Amino acid sequence: MQKLIGCILILLSTTAGGFLYGVEQQQYLEKLIYIRHILELIQGEIEYSGAPLFEVFGKTANRVQEPYRSWMLDLKRRVEARGGQSFRGIWEACTETKLKELHLKSRHMRELSEVGMYLGQMDVRTGRTSMQMYLENLGAEIEETRQEITAKKRIGNWLGVMSGLFLVIVLF
Repeated sequence: MQKLIGCILILLSTTAGGFLYGVEQQQYLEKLIYIRHILELIQGEIEYSGAPLFEVFGKTANRVQEPYRSWMLDLKRRVEARGGQSFRGIWEACTETKLKELHLKSRHMRELSEVGMYLGQMDVRTGRTSMQMYLENLGAEIEETRQEITAKKRIGNWLGVMSGLFLVIVLF
């Protein structure tokens, strides 16, 4: 009886592990989609209001959730104070410190950090073009990730079940 209960628990726990892997993949996709949303908000504020960047970040902070809110507020505070530091440096520092807890892939974090290279330039057209280019790349990346996630979720679920069956057979 104890072996049967142990086998059932092993199967349940490994299956749950596979399911949680799929949930984690879905949450990563949602993070990328939300970052795209934030950058679209920033782009819209810059284009239509023509406000300084610190005001844009302040308005955006009021419309987003944590940890993105603290990222935007930190950007607002640092851009307002500036202190001789370039906008690119401010953007990279805030992005690396405030969004570290999102555990983005290094490629996505690097690309997000590079947005600050063009965003703070005096030439609005260059900033707009580079932001649009980044948003298009991010959209393509989201679609690619969405397609990968479907397969990864299925594989994760099956690996959970199969590893549980393997353990049950080995232990029985």
